[in-house]
Amino acid sequence: MDLKKIKSLIQFISDSNIDEIKIKMGNTEIYMKNRTFIKNEKRSWNPPYPTQISSSSSSSISDFYDKFYKTEEKNKNKYLTIKSPMIGTFYRKPHPDQEPFVKIGDKIKIGTKVCVIEAMKLFNDIESEVEGKLIKVLVEDASPVDYDQPLFLLDPNY
Repeated sequence: MDLKKIKSLIQFISDSNIDEIKIKMGNTEIYMKNRTFIKNEKRSWNPPYPTQISSSSSSSISDFYDKFYKTEEKNKNKYLTIKSPMIGTFYRKPHPDQEPFVKIGDKIKIGTKVCVIEAMKLFNDIESEVEGKLIKVLVEDASPVDYDQPLFLLDPNY
């Protein structure tokens, strides 16, 4: 399984109501737990040790995996993506007290400043290279991003 698919799966799990999932495909095993903290809840650290999955649950996990990636492939063809051109820290706003550069529902044109990425104490303006209506922001403000990581989804048919 390649790293992009794993990152996509992590994003999907964090955006969903799934608390935890175990996936085994061939020699690859993945265990993920969505961390949601509740006030006054006592927590102990339990490391996620890989466990054997029974064959009955294995087919349901495979079905989930297939459904997730088929849906992702459909959306990939339907929407345009603005990706990070560098490694750094993603900022949606020019200043914490100000409004974001772009909001969901905004019509983005080529050359529109959509965010800033800080790399080595330099703030780099990121401009859109595609046109469309902003439908989803894929990264939290002030979080680290990797090279070629999807940042925004645009609907080209606005």
